[in-house]
Amino acid sequence: MILEPTPAGLHCVSGGFHIDPVAPVPVAVVTHGHADHALPGMDRYVCTPGTAAVLRRRLPEGAVVDELEYGTARAFGPVSVSLHPAGHVLGSAQVRLEDASGVTVVSGDYKRQPDPTCAPFELVRCDTFVTESTFALPIYRWPSPRRELDALHEWIEGNQRDGRPSVLLAYALGKAQRLIDALASRLGAPILVHGAVASMHAAYMEAGRRLPHVEPIDSALRGAATAGRVVLAPPSALGTPWMKRFPRASTALVSGWMRVRGRRRWRGVDRGFVISDHADWPALLDTIAATGARRVVTTHGYADVLARHLREQGLDAASLELPTLGSEA
Repeated sequence: MILEPTPAGLHCVSGGFHIDPVAPVPVAVVTHGHADHALPGMDRYVCTPGTAAVLRRRLPEGAVVDELEYGTARAFGPVSVSLHPAGHVLGSAQVRLEDASGVTVVSGDYKRQPDPTCAPFELVRCDTFVTESTFALPIYRWPSPRRELDALHEWIEGNQRDGRPSVLLAYALGKAQRLIDALASRLGAPILVHGAVASMHAAYMEAGRRLPHVEPIDSALRGAATAGRVVLAPPSALGTPWMKRFPRASTALVSGWMRVRGRRRWRGVDRGFVISDHADWPALLDTIAATGARRVVTTHGYADVLARHLREQGLDAASLELPTLGSEA
């Protein structure tokens, strides 16, 4: 295997770089811009142009970000590295590594459902496939996105009839843009967005992904002015003073975690909608099989469960515990 686990994350010793490191290293190949994959403090970042647009908004000024287009190979010592669409969020990539020992692909986070706000997942055949396992339990099977979006819009219409704001809680990068793209044409007014969402919306536009107009929330927008409006904010906003500007608001969390009964009550929201930017159980299994990999390494989430299942199916599979700073879904 080309990669070795270290306290900082996956390390390609011969190539002199880490993939999605969680501690400062000289060279970080970054799969996408979520905070648990792209941390400040690296000497140099290598990523797609889409991810670079995100990092330039999230990293300190002066961070060295080296762009690598999808499908373009670059030599790092004896290792050839290329990035391929993961279908997760803007700029998300799988990392393909090739040397004399063969081809290894590190999936990063990925999804197989269509999403017009990012490049679709590209299947990359390999000898070793290092796959995420965030939702690697048989219970995690996503319903039709269209069905969930229809239910979400129906919930919004009910709130509008009652004069209530509809506060949607979704990750500022990826999920938020997916919802903006899907809902904007159904609404009579622009979606109101938290500052974190507004920043990522701008990153998408800078990267050439056209999205519907949104209205950033300023200090004057509160109370009666928000009645019947749709508000999009990161889950971290729930329970903060920021939420007080939306009296009588109904809240909903949009996440794959809403597939499990009780999660909604645990998170303290009124509704939950099952829309995820990760692969579900069937998609994980289908993708692993389609890569043709002779060896599979599972990481993050339910890695042990997935590896055990694959071994029961006759595959050479093992789980790998890597340092992590959390996850998004």
